[in-house]
Amino acid sequence: MGAFEELAEVSGTLENSYVKAWKSQGKKVIGYVCSYVPEEIFYAADILPYRITGKGVSDTARADAYLSRVNCSFSRCVLEAGFTGRFDFLDGAVFMNGCEHIRRAYENWEATDKALPFMYMLPVPHVMDPDGDALKWYREEVDKLIQAVEGYFDITIEPQNLAEATAVCNESRRLIRKIYDMRTKDNPPFTGAEVLTIVTAGTRMPKTEFNRILAAIIEEAGSRKAAGEDKVRLLVAGSPMDDPDFIENVEEMGAVVVADTLCIGARSNWDLVEENGDPLEAVTHRYFHHVPCPRMAGEFQKRFDFLKKQIDRAQVDGVILESIKFCDYHAGDNALYRRELEQAGIPALELERQYGPLADAGRIRTRVQAFIERIGR
Repeated sequence: MGAFEELAEVSGTLENSYVKAWKSQGKKVIGYVCSYVPEEIFYAADILPYRITGKGVSDTARADAYLSRVNCSFSRCVLEAGFTGRFDFLDGAVFMNGCEHIRRAYENWEATDKALPFMYMLPVPHVMDPDGDALKWYREEVDKLIQAVEGYFDITIEPQNLAEATAVCNESRRLIRKIYDMRTKDNPPFTGAEVLTIVTAGTRMPKTEFNRILAAIIEEAGSRKAAGEDKVRLLVAGSPMDDPDFIENVEEMGAVVVADTLCIGARSNWDLVEENGDPLEAVTHRYFHHVPCPRMAGEFQKRFDFLKKQIDRAQVDGVILESIKFCDYHAGDNALYRRELEQAGIPALELERQYGPLADAGRIRTRVQAFIERIGR
């Protein structure tokens, strides 16, 4: 099995071989939902952080009894996965108040007999105020999370361990950045679907193993067949995305996705943690101030600047602004993005979708095909 194929297996399997190996050593695994939950804290406790999504869920019959149809399909798929035992291999889960949809999913999961042994909600402020009060609040909440983890699992998270975890996670970010740098070439060695597969795998396995395999993939990149020669170069932005099939569906229309601003993608991996000074201070500062999610009020310009930076560095021909139906945060941002991009002469397509298997693949292909024809390369 090659390096990429190994990561593809991890990305496509919930309880993958690395998770099983970790648990076979008597170690714990904690799921988390959002990019505002610091992974380093869990690694410092010798706990494997595992990003929770609803991947693989095709029916939400049980979750629909608790959440309405105006709750997004991502939150319903996550709740369904919890209800049906797909995450029973986890020893706990940490959510955050990203939006009311995922908050309701947490509350309903936590209140039933299918709740995991350790369930925690991390409150994160919705504003990044210039006085720093919001950062202080976030730091206090992270302190409470640490205390809860230490108390429940009977461990102590030492500063030295946190510093070591930071170094390992930063190495992952640097390696991912190299992959993204390669995507900016005229003939990138990776498709967008392959990159999403790689990045998703990194959220579901130990970072040390991920770094080892990712370094091998980078080493082999020069011998890979070019993925994007004479194809329309696209960027994908929007709601949570962990489905390479969606990207592949887009690329089959004669395009290559060379950049993204997805939360399971560039937005989660672009900023490093400062490795000098107090490690907890550095971790909280980085996670609170990393490229902001649409749930952070008043930060549209920062998000747009990051989007524009990715467009420029990857020589993007057009932008697909996808949003999960009823995801108001991303849908609102996408409408503003489209206006700004079109005024700047950059073609943009707003594309509403459901989370999960591509039930509407044909509709997406039709709209993407028309968009590519409009770009006219």
